[in-house]
Amino acid sequence: MPLSEHEQRMLEQMERALYAEDPKFASALEGAGLRTYTRRRVYQAVAGFLVGIALLMAGVIVPYYWVSVVGFLVMLGCALLAVTGWRKAPKPGEHPVGGPHARRPVRPKRSMMDRIEERWQRRRDEQGH
Repeated sequence: MPLSEHEQRMLEQMERALYAEDPKFASALEGAGLRTYTRRRVYQAVAGFLVGIALLMAGVIVPYYWVSVVGFLVMLGCALLAVTGWRKAPKPGEHPVGGPHARRPVRPKRSMMDRIEERWQRRRDEQGH
């Protein structure tokens, strides 16, 4: 359920007040920290993937086949980390909702009476009262 205009204005006023009072804290809440964290994780996964390639090649050169297997497993794990980290990263203008592990927006729970009242109002509006 979207916010009313009054609620949106109040929210914007609170955001401006927060920025005015403590800009460092407000910028930390924006989600840039999460974006930096996921970007760093992807870069680490790419570096690990390159290490895996080096191990794979070293396993071909030396007579120990298990080095190649370890290199392949490192490559596979790092590729998985990079792909999942890339998908979870928020877009530059996007704010994560509900924390870093949220997959869909969190809706506030409504009581049974609120739902009944909403249905009643909808019926009255449809009848033209």
